Amino acid sequence: MSLLPSPGPVAYIMKRYPRLSETFILNEIRAMERLGAELHIFSLLPPEPPPHHPMVAEVEASVHVLPPHLGAKLARLARAHGAAALAAPGRYAGALARACMWSATSRAPLAVWKHFARAGFVADECRRNAIVHIHAHFANTPTSVAQFASLMTGLPFSFTAHAKDLYLTPRRIIARRARAARFVATCTRYNARYLEGVSPGAAIRLIYHGIDLNTFGAASPGSAGAGRQPPLILSVGRLVPKKGFDDLIAACAILREANIPFHLRIVGAGPLKAALAAQIESSGLRDTVTLAGSMTHAELVSLYGQADLFALAPRIEENGDRDGIPNVIAEAMACGVPVIASDVSGIPEMVRHEETGLLVPPRNAAALAGAIKRLLQDRELAARLAANGRALLEREFDLWITTRALHQLIGCQDCGAQGGLACTAEEDALPRAIAS
Repeated sequence: MSLLPSPGPVAYIMKRYPRLSETFILNEIRAMERLGAELHIFSLLPPEPPPHHPMVAEVEASVHVLPPHLGAKLARLARAHGAAALAAPGRYAGALARACMWSATSRAPLAVWKHFARAGFVADECRRNAIVHIHAHFANTPTSVAQFASLMTGLPFSFTAHAKDLYLTPRRIIARRARAARFVATCTRYNARYLEGVSPGAAIRLIYHGIDLNTFGAASPGSAGAGRQPPLILSVGRLVPKKGFDDLIAACAILREANIPFHLRIVGAGPLKAALAAQIESSGLRDTVTLAGSMTHAELVSLYGQADLFALAPRIEENGDRDGIPNVIAEAMACGVPVIASDVSGIPEMVRHEETGLLVPPRNAAALAGAIKRLLQDRELAARLAANGRALLEREFDLWITTRALHQLIGCQDCGAQGGLACTAEEDALPRAIAS
């Protein structure tokens, strides 16, 4: 692994760091550092309480966070804004004018001022630490803070758009941020096309969430869980509506009626826990479906190795909320587990029907049950899909390829001028080209 030329220290802005559910960002940060980047992490909210992934301890970046107590926080913000105003009065006045204008047209004006306040803290720390570029993860609050900090300092900024943050933020605001950014990275072709429609001419770059294949065992694809009775079906995600766990449980009820032996384990926590537990009870699945709660990444990797198949049934909610490509799908594939998922958003870019997995329509418990039954009964097919899935990850979703692409974009002084949607059929290899 060779180090890449680095333009200087880079600020990474996130809503909260560390966060158990954001392994994909943690992997990116680790890879960026190993490629030679000097990072400073800004956590806009206090860090999530333990447990944390053991990989957090490998990160060398300083973590900047405001004091937890209100008095100390206000004092730190006052000092930061004073320093920002003194360092660049014209820029600070311009940022203040934008805050006034944007809050006047916002449905949440108080949020605009909160972002402006936090941006003063980021701007001050950027000057103190000679930051040369600001990158935000998620197109909502972190990017708003990044844009204000950019206005205050004159530093370029960029952001990565994921899923909920992209589709629940008004299009006009996404367009405004995309036009101002040096570039916008996003983790699915599906997202990239949406962004190009929202902000034509912006520098949109497709960079998949890479997966560190070294983290996962080299089990023979399709052999995970082999011989277990009853077969283990694994599903992982936050217990929220868009994940479709109620559809998966309904599919399990169909399988049980058909006398198909299995056990489903759902890993994750969230607001739907009680409702899902009630559905399991009312469906007579108490001994067949388990809500396992949260677990560390190391525990989850071990569990992948016991699974006969992985199933996830995401859907698009009425308010537009949806997944991109859930990272757990890639993790299951990396561990040699065959995958079944819904045909929504960016998922078909990884789960290619009959090639690297099986796709089913969203909100269709019968189709999901049929796909599960098929893989449980056809182990040769399951092994073939699992082998193809692992091979796809090695070709297109390797962490070091994708992170090199991001690293070089951040260091590219004229990448914003390239413009356009860098994910057309002729440019499929862009992330590799950038990394070469």
